[in-house]
Amino acid sequence: MVTGAAPTLCESVRQARSAAVGSPVINSGGFLRTPSASKSRLVYDELRSRILDGRYTAGYRLVLTVLAKEHGVSVVPVREAVRRLQSEGLVEYRHNIGAQVSGVDLSAYQDSMESLALLEGMATALSAPRLTRSDLEEATAINDEMRMLLEQGFDSSVYRDLNGRFHTVLTSACRNERILGIARTEAERVNMIRRSGLGFSPRTSSVSIAQHDHLIDLIRDGAPTDEIEHYAREHKLASMKNHLPEAFTTE
Repeated sequence: MVTGAAPTLCESVRQARSAAVGSPVINSGGFLRTPSASKSRLVYDELRSRILDGRYTAGYRLVLTVLAKEHGVSVVPVREAVRRLQSEGLVEYRHNIGAQVSGVDLSAYQDSMESLALLEGMATALSAPRLTRSDLEEATAINDEMRMLLEQGFDSSVYRDLNGRFHTVLTSACRNERILGIARTEAERVNMIRRSGLGFSPRTSSVSIAQHDHLIDLIRDGAPTDEIEHYAREHKLASMKNHLPEAFTTE
């Protein structure tokens, strides 16, 4: 018996359905009967998760009939899910190919990074007065882990995850859920694009880590919120410029 294997798409959807209803109703094919909208949402959630975590990489084809069979649903909810992913920029349609995971779009990356810089800067400033000593110690520990990566063997994917955790801690006390929600969406898009071809490098990461240190100092010292917001925003914009080709950023 194989243990620890990731569940198939169909298994993931069936598990989600079971968790969502108290008394499941099974159809003749062994799958739960749920409204089309619910099926579409379950398929959407699963496909989106696989795109964002890198299991479905840029260019991966989303064949509706295959996905419908794997999920144990008809083509209709799969098509609805894929259209929703397309509206978010995660999926694109190509002539004679069909739906596939979107590739690296530098314009989209710049748009998302600029949006994230504004949102994360504001969220950090709103969060700063409410962050505890424990929060700042956690952020410092994460930043130290990032620094160790530079010394012990750099891994861009590990660095990306630590970077996300660092900023999550610094924005955790922001009470504006609207800002946090939109920021999370933009951060997910940025991470997907970075995973597809715009990874971090040791050279630029060392600068970013030093900026993290200064941002923590500003918060710990009780700097004005507008100064914290400005620094957090410029930190994110600097990261964007480091990842984009120089010719693109100077157009």
